[in-house]
Amino acid sequence: MAMSKSLAFLVLALLVISMIQTTVFASQGGGHHLNRNPYGPGSVKSSQCPSRCSQRCGRTQYHKPCMFFCQKCCKTCLCVPPGYYGNKEVCPCYNNWKTKQGGPKCP
Repeated sequence: MAMSKSLAFLVLALLVISMIQTTVFASQGGGHHLNRNPYGPGSVKSSQCPSRCSQRCGRTQYHKPCMFFCQKCCKTCLCVPPGYYGNKEVCPCYNNWKTKQGGPKCP
């Protein structure tokens, strides 16, 4: 009987310790940054759009329209693909937004 009480107490103590560790880990960020895609949907805050679009539109001769549409897309999709061209598959919203004529809306 005493052995079963000791075993129950040990299991309960391990459970409490595990819960405390989980709470501490979650309050310190919980490793969310490890699984987060730096370019996927929701990877950009609205305030980061100008700088991300500056990078995206940095090599085009059509800088003004590129910046206008990139920022519009960024604020809606909250992501900007990496690089100066292409790579849109990492941001489906940015990739799939089309003009009335059916062309790509986002640069």
